[in-house]
Amino acid sequence: MQLNNNGILLESGTNELEIVMFKVAQGTFGINVLKVREIINPLPITDTPNGHEHVEGVIRLRQEVIPVVDLAKVLNLPASEEPDQDKFIISELNKMKVAFHVHSVSRIHRISWEQIDKPSELAQGHLSHTIGIVKLEDEMSLLLDFEKIVVDINPDTGLSVDRVKAMGVRERSAKLICIAEDSAVLRKLLSDTLSEAGYTNLMFFENGKMAWEFLEEQALAGKDAVAGAIDLLITDIEMPQMDGHHLTLRCKANPQLQHVPIVIFSSLITDDLFHKGEKVGADAQISKPEIVQLVEKIDELLAESHAQPTA
Repeated sequence: MQLNNNGILLESGTNELEIVMFKVAQGTFGINVLKVREIINPLPITDTPNGHEHVEGVIRLRQEVIPVVDLAKVLNLPASEEPDQDKFIISELNKMKVAFHVHSVSRIHRISWEQIDKPSELAQGHLSHTIGIVKLEDEMSLLLDFEKIVVDINPDTGLSVDRVKAMGVRERSAKLICIAEDSAVLRKLLSDTLSEAGYTNLMFFENGKMAWEFLEEQALAGKDAVAGAIDLLITDIEMPQMDGHHLTLRCKANPQLQHVPIVIFSSLITDDLFHKGEKVGADAQISKPEIVQLVEKIDELLAESHAQPTA
């Protein structure tokens, strides 16, 4: 099954996504189509000595060597009972390709981010690898946090405070930065890394909708209120209720907010998908986990906005 992301959801900022539904044991799960390069029948796996317990080994797909992650082990679920139905979902995230071993693939659903709820605090301990709960007409499924799965296996693929320390600290604390990021782990990492860089005045929101409600309130109070509340916005793309593309589109369409620089910081920043961020008006797009590049871009955008005369 070959997926051409260039033809999927061509209209940017609609707050919609398409998810590939799949099974692991008796559980139903989903992955954003934008992360999927293709879905294939399992290939022979080469063992990797001393590897992580969730990694089965590697496969060779055309000219690439790709690690295979067993989602049943990640999710602590039983192994496949019908191996002939198994599939490998070849994904690209954080600028790397990974094959996720699942037990079957069913269909693609097009839904709104408003149909996805964040797990309750009571459930989050059991759903630590989950972005949200997808509410469909006939069932519910879990949208998995594939970035967290990969970072748990190899922490070097995540954000690193050490990389920021090497930049040195400048006077940045007066700048007010709003950040929309649904992952509690990434909110903590962003707080640590940006604070280490000198940006200590940070305001976090768990999703795009919460960020928009705050920004809209400032916009209603006028441009002076916006100037006192935010200097720059950083947003993820995948978030329950409202995604980063839709949040960016709304901000850039608002006369009181359109001057605010917006950086999309997401694992979905690929060559194929870069145009989506451009279309909604993002000032910059940085792929996770390039935190040093993010800090450098923040410096650049804030310097530019400070130099521009206010209307």
